[in-house]
Amino acid sequence: MELKAEITDRVERRRRVTRRLWTGGAVALVAATAAIAVPLLTGTDEPAYAVSKKADGTVRVEINEFKDADQLERDLVEAGVRADISYVPVGKQCKVGRGQAGGQALAGGPGGGAAWMSDGGVDIDPRQIGEDQTLVLEFAGDGQETADTKNRRLLWRLTGQLITGPVAPCTLVDDPSWQETSEN
Repeated sequence: MELKAEITDRVERRRRVTRRLWTGGAVALVAATAAIAVPLLTGTDEPAYAVSKKADGTVRVEINEFKDADQLERDLVEAGVRADISYVPVGKQCKVGRGQAGGQALAGGPGGGAAWMSDGGVDIDPRQIGEDQTLVLEFAGDGQETADTKNRRLLWRLTGQLITGPVAPCTLVDDPSWQETSEN
């Protein structure tokens, strides 16, 4: 009787293992299909941006596409940075005077402001932003180089500042500093 019980036990264990393998295989297949299908449907396999906290307390933002500004602002708030992000087309800029200037945000290096460019991204130091201040970042231009953008002096430009108090919405105005070709 014991032998029969042990054989039945072994058979049942094998069935459970086989079911787990099939289930795990099916889950892996669905995940692999999604990993291939989603980029094909959206046209890209990179997110529009990435936000990460660094060990030194700064927050890193890397922009891959000029879209989802509102979500980027929400993600920055979660990372401890109050920000206003605007993506502006070539030849335009946000109208000057969006609020009371509270300091320079892009000063070219660590310690020079709330944010600085480095290695394809923006590093933001939340400790440099006051309680009543907002980091205002304006990305102008095209995010990707194309045949049409080859001859332009600038592909894109980032400007930033700290605003104390309320920040007015971005009102687009012409920006005469954009030159259509490098020969102008």
